[in-house]
Amino acid sequence: MSDSPYLLTPGPLTISLRTKQAMLRDWGSWDADFNRITSRIRERLLAIANAADSHECVPMQGSGTFAVEAALGTLVPRDGHVLVPQNGAYCLRIARTCRILGRRVTTIDYAEDAAVRAEDVDRALGADASITHVALVHCETSAGILNPLHAVAEVVARHGRRLIVDAMSSFGALEIDARRTPFDAVVASSGKCLEGPPGMGFVIARREALERAEGNSHSLAMDLHDQWVYMKKTTQWRFTPPTHVVAAFDCAIEQYLEEGGRVARGARYAANCRTLIDGMGNLGLRSFLPAAVQAPIIVTFHAPANPRYEFKSFYNAVKSRGYILYPGKLTTLETFRVGCMGQLGERGIGGAVDAVAAVLAEMSAAA
Repeated sequence: MSDSPYLLTPGPLTISLRTKQAMLRDWGSWDADFNRITSRIRERLLAIANAADSHECVPMQGSGTFAVEAALGTLVPRDGHVLVPQNGAYCLRIARTCRILGRRVTTIDYAEDAAVRAEDVDRALGADASITHVALVHCETSAGILNPLHAVAEVVARHGRRLIVDAMSSFGALEIDARRTPFDAVVASSGKCLEGPPGMGFVIARREALERAEGNSHSLAMDLHDQWVYMKKTTQWRFTPPTHVVAAFDCAIEQYLEEGGRVARGARYAANCRTLIDGMGNLGLRSFLPAAVQAPIIVTFHAPANPRYEFKSFYNAVKSRGYILYPGKLTTLETFRVGCMGQLGERGIGGAVDAVAAVLAEMSAAA
């Protein structure tokens, strides 16, 4: 076991020692060696999405939400209209962001255990010609649900509209291929499936969409167009970058490629997910989502049917055994969540199941 508990969350994650060690060196933000790191990251992120021919990678300081807001505020014109299919907290956050930015927004609302349906998006776009963009969360981590990106993208393209994808918890593990799936932007961050530290978001944006986005942004700091143009001219960030995070992210991507890239990373997470659901099922803990829409990123479980259960004490007991869980995000049910990502040590996800089993046994003995 590591010196600190393993993070079974949808990010930040437990990262490798090698990635942590990459943060031990200081970098000058205008230094040519550091700028080469930034350029390498941008090139590799484009390659992961097979997007180098059509898109640009624009990094942003801050959390993934910073990058999502930057994408919405830059790529959606001020008179644009965004359709948001929503089945969880992060979809709701996109809709709220659009309202705060003064962009018109329409939602299609689903239950928290139901995936977005491409035919509903088709119907909404057909009914309202004023909709310019669709904003889709690929993996909605409030429940762990996987939404049908490719099917929705084809519908949006057929209607001649633009797609912005929040791929925060899917990029690098689940397939996103710009050669077959049309999108204007995919947004993700360093601290998710690529297993870097948190602190850097990025937007893989269609080059043509960026070119026509000048003047759209509500913000100086979050203007993707300005960031892109400045980086093209200078190779530098406009404002102070999170240098240690950037260097560590570069190291994490190197390890990602050594592991075998998206196919290998996705397979590891899928195996973790199967082990987790099977192991928790043996303990009497039911997962919330049907298997058909469960993403291999984070799993929501119904709370134990024990009168002594209370999440905070359960969380602390599991933490004392070396694993940090995540609270439930559902509005109607008592649940908790367990992430499948990150460097989980020799015992892997099975160690987490054993920790939960020990805590449940203590609860039953005390009941």
